[in-house]
Amino acid sequence: MNRLAEIEKALLPKPVAPGVRPGDQLRVHVKIAEGDKTRIQAYEGTVIAVHNNGASSTFTVRKVSNGVGVERVFPLYTPWIEKVELTNRYKVRRAKLYFLRKLAGKAARLKEVRR
Repeated sequence: MNRLAEIEKALLPKPVAPGVRPGDQLRVHVKIAEGDKTRIQAYEGTVIAVHNNGASSTFTVRKVSNGVGVERVFPLYTPWIEKVELTNRYKVRRAKLYFLRKLAGKAARLKEVRR
């Protein structure tokens, strides 16, 4: 590991969503700024990608809203995420679930992990 990565790792705060994996169904509570007020809005969907890249690590959450697929990329280290709830975990065999973009309805279902 180079010096810059060591310093970056020492200065990073705690991640907002540790242990997020592709195939997880999450409810992400995001702070939304509207003028001088802030409110919390929930965004629920399936994690389709996780990019581990130090301070710029992100995870992508996809949901279907009114028949249209919507994806949102959340930084792992951000003060704008209030909390992340794991609602369900699915069994997947890939690191990136981009194939879900082409599927709709029952075809886009994933197998649930038995606990």
